[in-house]
Amino acid sequence: MSEKNFFFTSEAVSMGHPDKLADRISDGVLDALYAQDPNSRVACETLVTTDLCVVAGEITTKAEVDYEKIIRRVINDVGYTHNNIGFCGDTCKVEIHLHTQSPDIAMGVDRDGAGDQGLMFGYACNQTPEMMPLPIALSHRIMNRLTEARQKGQVNWLLPDSKSQVTVEYKDRQTPVKVSTVVVSTQHTKDVTQSEIRDWVIENVILPCIPAELNKGDIVFHINPTGNFEVGGPHGDCGLTGRKIIVDSYGGWASHGGGAFSGKDPTKVDRSAAYMARYIAKNIVAAGLASDCEVQLAYAIGVADPVSVYLQTYGTEKVSLDKLEAAVRKVFPMTPKGIIEVLQLRRPIYEKTTYGGHFGRSEETFSWEKTDKVEELKKAVAEM
Repeated sequence: MSEKNFFFTSEAVSMGHPDKLADRISDGVLDALYAQDPNSRVACETLVTTDLCVVAGEITTKAEVDYEKIIRRVINDVGYTHNNIGFCGDTCKVEIHLHTQSPDIAMGVDRDGAGDQGLMFGYACNQTPEMMPLPIALSHRIMNRLTEARQKGQVNWLLPDSKSQVTVEYKDRQTPVKVSTVVVSTQHTKDVTQSEIRDWVIENVILPCIPAELNKGDIVFHINPTGNFEVGGPHGDCGLTGRKIIVDSYGGWASHGGGAFSGKDPTKVDRSAAYMARYIAKNIVAAGLASDCEVQLAYAIGVADPVSVYLQTYGTEKVSLDKLEAAVRKVFPMTPKGIIEVLQLRRPIYEKTTYGGHFGRSEETFSWEKTDKVEELKKAVAEM
């Protein structure tokens, strides 16, 4: 009996989504601190709601920054610049509640140990050029195209808050058959009809993002399926840092350890080890040692070396998993200090990670997306 095809769905959200706005504010603060003091310790959380932004957390730094100025700049950059949509960077109330990092945590980190216990996952596959699962890759492409249209003024009715969702039919884990359903919900002004929105979004945003071989002419489109989407952003829904971890990573296709990324300096392995796990998985796939690879790293607070390293390749490995794991341990540093150094994480590079996903990116600052360990990995495997 042949196996039945299955359907898998992932979503992405725009930079104007309230949770993503909160992420960006937190990472905007981190970047401002790192620009002055690369040894800053930062755990910054943000809440945004109607006419209010609250920033709280633990920060230890020698940097001197104007937190309120940073917060208002980020909000305006995202596009919340008018009071008539319920949230404006120039006029919203800003509350700041920050204190220094716990000395108990600092003691372990100062010995180059992990800033907390936890488990982190990284993943890569050959479904897309960016080595990401197809549903989340397409969802991000749609959001990026919609955001670009808004920022360039291609139409005058787009507002910052939006979501996309893509369902792909698969023959097996490695073989997508077609795109079956696409959902896009986008905030808009009052002076546009839903039919205008639907026609324009399908023609100018969605279809250019769908690979021709996966468009069989029967895609189901849901555009603003509840009708009007005039009230959005923090005015429509409270936003919090760290509530979009599946959007940030692999769209649910791969595992997630549960820890959010934004607002955390790289001594927090929730962030840095997740980046290293992606770096490892992507280089394994790029080296042709597997076509589908998930990596788990786990840590104990204050302890430098991971308590476990686990690789899963779903039967696509070209060498034994024992050899592959041994090569990974030889090639990649996995202590917090080693990760920070090899990926150059003490830089103000984090605000850009808060929109479009943390993985599958081509910008130079995304050091964990490089495939510069391919030859070293191949050599290490050959020597095992």
